[in-house]
This record gives sequence, structure tokens and C-alpha cells, in this order.
Amino acid sequence: MTCGSRILLFAVALLCALLAADSAVVERTFHVRNLTVSRLCERRVITAVNGKLPGPTIRVREGDTLLVHVVNLSPYDITIHWHGVFQKQSGWADGPNMITQCPIRPGGSYTYRFNVSGQEGTLWWHAHTSFLRATVHGALIIRPRNHSFPFRQPHRQVPILLGEWWNADVGDLEKQAFLTGGGIVNISNAFTINGKPGHLYTRCKNHTYKLEVVAGKTYLLRIINSAVNSELFFKIAGHAFTVVAVDASYTKPYDTDVVVIAPGQTVDALMVTDAPFARYYMASQPYFSSLNGPPSFDSTTATAIVRYADADDVPPQMPRMPAFNDTPTAHRFYTNLTGLRRPGEPAVPLEAEEHMFVTVGLGVLACEPTQVVCNRSRGTLGASMNNVSFRFPTSMSLLEAHFSGFHEAEYQPDFPDHPPAMFDFTNNSLNTDPRLAPLLRTQRGTKVKKVKYNATVEMVLQNTAFVGTENHPLHLHGFNFFVLAQGFGNYNATTARSRYNLVDPQVRNTIGVPAGGWAVIRFVANNPGVWIMHCHLEQHVPLGLATVFVVEDGTTPDSILPPPPPDFPAC
Repeated sequence: MTCGSRILLFAVALLCALLAADSAVVERTFHVRNLTVSRLCERRVITAVNGKLPGPTIRVREGDTLLVHVVNLSPYDITIHWHGVFQKQSGWADGPNMITQCPIRPGGSYTYRFNVSGQEGTLWWHAHTSFLRATVHGALIIRPRNHSFPFRQPHRQVPILLGEWWNADVGDLEKQAFLTGGGIVNISNAFTINGKPGHLYTRCKNHTYKLEVVAGKTYLLRIINSAVNSELFFKIAGHAFTVVAVDASYTKPYDTDVVVIAPGQTVDALMVTDAPFARYYMASQPYFSSLNGPPSFDSTTATAIVRYADADDVPPQMPRMPAFNDTPTAHRFYTNLTGLRRPGEPAVPLEAEEHMFVTVGLGVLACEPTQVVCNRSRGTLGASMNNVSFRFPTSMSLLEAHFSGFHEAEYQPDFPDHPPAMFDFTNNSLNTDPRLAPLLRTQRGTKVKKVKYNATVEMVLQNTAFVGTENHPLHLHGFNFFVLAQGFGNYNATTARSRYNLVDPQVRNTIGVPAGGWAVIRFVANNPGVWIMHCHLEQHVPLGLATVFVVEDGTTPDSILPPPPPDFPAC
């Protein structure tokens, strides 16, 4: 299709969008710059948006158009990803560095323009360059256009961003991990709730988030895991939750006293303030799923205070938290959620045109020439999907290469649908069996999976035990997907398919593939463009735990990728 034809078709689609009833244009400006803050009694320079940690919350209504002017006043390259937004006909605004755009250079700017039609709930935005999302992030809340929820109207809605804090410069930690070939970033010094670590850290206890509540009311907690490398348990003493949505997709009400949430995921939970007048801790601590990986992790607990109005300032009650490695509790939470399908929403596709079996895990790579402290006989820690460690391009973003027809120079359309061999994926002896040593060694490549427009894709995501076994939260850009089934051990098609939920599966954009287990997802590729799927444990992305889908154009104006905007950043 010629560029002129694309522009004409895009103009028609844009006109239709502008005529949509009762929509608004919401405009914001992000100034990204370095900021000096104090945490744990130490002053540190971080990168932040508009001088805030977390960054500003953006509130829109379903169907609105959002324009965010990002001005980069920091010394680092920056991009912003709108996590969970479909970006229909606005793939240029998705944000992953060198996938859909080149970065905004220091001193540069770029306006992200996109529509939020067909989505309601809690999403978020974050930096998609390096480890900057540790401090460059915030909530994106999409309210129903008719102001009506499929659950009781809450008295108040409260964003709760669960984060992770390092006393060191996170950029320096990432560089050190790369240069040595270890690949694992030093563990964090603290966890945070809305940017503050809380009372349980021995120093500077004044940095605690406080939420004052009124008795007898219902609060909607919009919980976001913005941590860099940690899955988290979340509880509030004396209170229970009713989960009503995950990843901006409504669920059937699910009652629980604990929320389990992986990096990138969101959970909307109702909390009724029916406890005695007092003060209560909300607490967040890691779920450490590794079965045979590195033994060290940040075992601290972040706290905030829920205070009933007019309650005495008595010491807050602490919730009883799960054990750090309580996989049964985590798995029970993840698998008991079911989707709430409303009239007009898509049903689960009963068949799929594309079937993929994708292994997910760690491995070993040859040292790069620039890894000056890497042990060249042993190699460097890597990660892969189907034994391909994704290599990010350096000269042109993949979306630009796809749109311009230069893809042969930037990527290869041969990402495999299956691993190079079938074996006992979750057996710990993988690491000592010399016959499997070739599978431990992964290969770098910029390989993508090409998919026709509107094709249904089914992926079996199989965790492996190479190097270490842990839960990998995989995030797919540009789409939601149905979670059909999850389990432990090796995927067995005969037994697993009988368990597929084809009636009311949960709908997500980020799935935690169980440690030593598997998950099956299904989605419709109805969004032309270039979309990355990657582990949301940030330290695994530079190791190669990612792949990319290239979805071809359709034949109608709303199924064709438009040209890039005039201020699109250049490499």
C-alpha cells in the first residue's frame, strides 16, 4: 500500500474518531528531569516527572483522546509507555524504546497522542528505557463514560502504587550487571507504597503514606505494581477485599484478604471500612517464587497507615503476611479470578489460526565485546523465548522499519513457533545434564513473529528450570488476552485442554507464568503494528527475555497503520 493511500485512509478514520459523541481531548505536559529526594535518611538524585514520586495521576473517561507533551530535561534518553493501552491506530505512541520509537534525547520533546476507547479501569504509565521506570511512573485511570461501574459505587477511589527503592543510582546498577555478565541487578533497599517506605525501616520513619477513611464506606483501591523486579503480596490489617478488575478488565467479584500482584499488573479491589475505629497498616512485601535461583532478595516490608477519622493515635495493627515463598497462596489468587463479560464485549475465540509453544526462562550467552569484566569462558547470563535472546535494534525502531519497508535490515520474520527441542522443561537436572548443555546456550537475534490481521493466536508459555526457576510476568503490548489455563510442571495438551476456561476466563495484559509451570493465553491480532512481549522483571529484558509480533494491515481504514506524527523522534 502506498504512503498516499495510507494517509487518505487514516484521514477517514481520524474524521470518524473526531465525530464520536461526547469525547474530550485531555492534554498534559510531562517535564522529565532529575530531582533530589530523601529516602531512608539519605539524599539521592532520581529522575522523575513534574517533580513527583510517583508521577502525576492521569484521569480520563473512556473514549477520550489523550495528548501528553513529554519534555526531556534529564541527562538520559527517555520514552514513556502507556501500559495496557491498546494504541489502536496510534502504535507510534506505545513507547518501548527502539520497538515503536527512538528515544527522546536530552533536551528533546515528543507528544504522545492516543485514544482510550473500549477500555475502563486502572492502567499506568512508565519509562520504557533502561531502569528509569523505577522512579518514572504514575497511574492512568480510565473512568466509565456513563459513570457507572458493574459493582457498587465507591465512596472514594484511591491509587496505590507499590514500588521499589534503591539507594544507589539504578542506571549504574544496570551498567554494572551488564559489564560483569552477571545480569542480576543488586537487590533493592526498600519497597514503597505511593513512593514512601513506611515505619518498619529503621531509619526516617516519617516517610509513610497515610490514608484517612470514614467508617461504613466502600473504597476502591486501584493497586499498581510499579516495582522493577519484584512480585508482591499486599494486605491491610483487619480488612478484606473484593477484587472487581485486573489490568483494566472487569472480573466477577472475588473475595480475598490478600492481593498478589506481579510487576506491570493492576488490581482494582473494593474495601469496606467496617473495622473498629483504629489505625491499621497496609503492607507490601515480596513474593519470591524462585525455586533454585539466587538466594538473596529484598525481604523487607513497606507499610502505610489506614486511619479511621477521629480514631486515637494508637499503634497501628499489622497484618499477618504470607511467607515470602508462599506459592500456593499466589497461585490460588492468580487462578481463582474469572472474567466479567458484559454485553458487546468480545467472547473467547473458540479456535486459533496460530499456535505457538514458547519456552520462557534463563540461559547463558557468549560475552559481548563491550562486557569488559565478563568471564568469557563461562559466558554471560542470558534469557530467552524459544532459545532466542531478543536483541534490540540500534539504528531504527522496528515499527519504523516495518512501516518504511526496511525490515530486512532490522529484523528477521522467523521467530520459531516451537523450541528447538522438547524435553523435561521443569526438571532441575537440566543444569547438570551435559546432553542439554546446547539448550542452555541461547542465541541472540532480532526475530519477530508475523501475524495476519485479525488472526487468533494461542500461546502456550512454558517456564523452564535453566539457571533458575521463577515466575515470569509477561506483558504483551497492544492487546489484552484471555487466560485459558495455568498449571505446574510440563504442559500436557491432553490434560490441559480439558481445563481451558472458554466461558469466563480472566482478561489481562500481563500474565505471571507460574514458577516451574505454564500458562495458556489466546488473543485476536486486531491491531496492526509492531508489539513487543517481554518479561516485566526489568532485569530480564536486557538479557533477552522478549519477542515481537508484527501484525499486518487489514483492508479497512481502521485496520491500517497510519504514518508517524511529524514530531516523531529520530534516531
